[in-house]
Amino acid sequence: MQHVRSLDAVHLEGSWVTIGSFDGVHLGHQAIIRRLVDGAHAQGLPAVVITFFPHPSKVLKGNGSPFYLTTPEQRADILSSLQVDLAVTLSFNKELAALTADEFIGLLSENLNLKRLLVGHDFALGRGREGNFEVLGVLGKKYHYLLEGLSPLLVAGELVSSSRIRELISQGNVARAAEYLGRRYAVEGKVVPGDGRGRTIGIPTANLEIWEEQLIPARGVYASIADTGSIEVPSVTNIGVRPTFENQSSQPRVETHLLNFNRDLYGTNLHLEFVDFLRPEQRFPSVQALVDQIQTDIQHAREVIPNVS
Repeated sequence: MQHVRSLDAVHLEGSWVTIGSFDGVHLGHQAIIRRLVDGAHAQGLPAVVITFFPHPSKVLKGNGSPFYLTTPEQRADILSSLQVDLAVTLSFNKELAALTADEFIGLLSENLNLKRLLVGHDFALGRGREGNFEVLGVLGKKYHYLLEGLSPLLVAGELVSSSRIRELISQGNVARAAEYLGRRYAVEGKVVPGDGRGRTIGIPTANLEIWEEQLIPARGVYASIADTGSIEVPSVTNIGVRPTFENQSSQPRVETHLLNFNRDLYGTNLHLEFVDFLRPEQRFPSVQALVDQIQTDIQHAREVIPNVS
């Protein structure tokens, strides 16, 4: 898959296109993209995904809290795995937001020569979200493309959406979030030195430096799987401020104990998938009480992570 950050260098003779933020690339997004890919390839045309960074709501609403379900790179990797031919990540700013629906579609027509536009049930684009389904249909006659709308995807009777997945992750319900994502929720980060306290109690941890804008699950202890790039290792992950040791609140840390693993990971990147929530973070009366609980956590993790010896 080709991934570009501008339409300037793209000139296609024809294409099928979908547009959206696609944060998380959840099952609803995947349904649209599979229809896009199947239809485009059946006609011998490239399947193109137009997406944005930053997320429009970050620019228009000024949401400053950790928000993203995927980094732009993670999103591009998932799109590639779905056999998209071209991903265009446009820089969303106030200038782009000021374009009318007609102006934006005109740019797509000029550079992509779109033949079919696929959109979700509640999609709208352009200044003030003026480009709803009806308007896009009218523009299709002007720019000679067919418009196709796709119905929302329901899982267990609930609408699949990025906002709902963010809510679940913020609650620590990573198992339910995985049902909507179609895969386990994951973060990536560089392994950085901590204070070494885990090693002193016989339970060493890898401390992850996570992209500050990515949403991390609620504070607590999780069964997880750590991917070192060469091997996947079951792990127990703590997210929080370690109240047994810390005397005052600080930024939550993400630290994971890899089971039956003793290699040095400092400076490497770790991909961490969350399998299930085990328990809330809590303060223990002694270090030994903490160690005993962690051993219990490890046993529980072995029970919920598949294929663990």
